[in-house]
Amino acid sequence: MIEATGLRKSYRVGRGRGASTVEAVRGVDFAVRRGEIVGFLGPNGAGKSTTLRMLATLIRPTGGVATIAGVDLLRAPGEVRRRIGFVAQASGTYDDSTARRDLVLQARMHGVTKAVAQELARSAIRAFQLDDFADRKIRTYSGGQRRRLDVALGVIHAPQVMFLDEPTAGLDPPSRVRMWQEVRRLRDEGMTIFLTTHYLDEADSLCDRVSIIDAGRIVAEGTPSALKREISGDVITIGFGTTGAAEDPVGTGVQTATKLLADQPYVHSCEPVDGALRLYVDSAATAIPQVMRTLLDRGVEPGAIEARRPSLDDVFLAKTGRSLEE
Repeated sequence: MIEATGLRKSYRVGRGRGASTVEAVRGVDFAVRRGEIVGFLGPNGAGKSTTLRMLATLIRPTGGVATIAGVDLLRAPGEVRRRIGFVAQASGTYDDSTARRDLVLQARMHGVTKAVAQELARSAIRAFQLDDFADRKIRTYSGGQRRRLDVALGVIHAPQVMFLDEPTAGLDPPSRVRMWQEVRRLRDEGMTIFLTTHYLDEADSLCDRVSIIDAGRIVAEGTPSALKREISGDVITIGFGTTGAAEDPVGTGVQTATKLLADQPYVHSCEPVDGALRLYVDSAATAIPQVMRTLLDRGVEPGAIEARRPSLDDVFLAKTGRSLEE
């Protein structure tokens, strides 16, 4: 349903001799099958929204080719628009309108009669459970209610492909879960969904496949479980209080612990992360006693120790050298 090859977008910044070129997207290749939820996971500024806006025909690619639902993105952008829905990060609703009025207007803009538009609006209100507030002013809606209306507006014309840009950004946890349910329902009804997110739990639990994007390039892609399997073994995170060790004048213990543990045979790799040390080991159960012994023998006393299975953040760290959570 979506196929992109070498898709690029660059911008000229400044004027004259001081002008420079910023490469927002640096030649991405990916494909999305019918009926999938595929997510672009990455930090702000990674190129997620720029890619989405190119695919939705809102900005023209600098290079590369893409097809959406069998239609060439560059040759027939109007036909692409007829086959897609798009929900931007910012709401497209009006405070003084109502959900019902906006839904009818949106349907009318797709060329249907007023009677058909009213029926489509009624169906969307039922499907997205907007009944209790559909005729209230939109200014009275909660963030979650507005976001559900945004998605309802995006699918009022039953598109084949739906683009969602950060669909749950700024929502509270219950509203996020509710939005995930709506997205899964659309997928189960046959819609293909492409979304961007910087939430690890969202990519992990919602997406059938994930492409991790950083600095305009895709650095990894696959199912969440397959990506996590690339990071074998367990992850141990060690926190530190002040130690006063001579090797670590800042007193956090992280630098000393890194020196002591990096070359241990049971440690695959280690990374300082946000005042703690993250270790990748075969088995946390056997590694933790050895870690404790190594540190205590050198006078470094660890604080809290946490063991867990690898996450998508560990995949991002392994591919980019830094944590997405940072």
